[in-house]
Amino acid sequence: MHSEVSVRLAGHQEFRFDLAGAEPMGHEEGRRWLDDQFISLDCEPLRASGKVLLADKVLTVARAAGASLMADPAWSRDFARAASAALAKPVVRVDVPGMAVTY
Repeated sequence: MHSEVSVRLAGHQEFRFDLAGAEPMGHEEGRRWLDDQFISLDCEPLRASGKVLLADKVLTVARAAGASLMADPAWSRDFARAASAALAKPVVRVDVPGMAVTY
């Protein structure tokens, strides 16, 4: 099954991560990885209620990471694996300027 995560940043920068051959993360492992990155990158909740949905976490981590971390092969591969696992979707598209995550 084809598995891919793509991230579009401002300035029409786009990063695509093909997960073929990558060791998959489990759902809980992906959630924990995103939680750790959310904290270490000082991300803020998108909703006034403070509730953070998994898709919001993927979006805010991608936004905080920016082009520098997305260009880092090790970090970006872990991000893609975690996003796919946490959202339980083989194809994930993150549009940071549009503030949207689609499957």
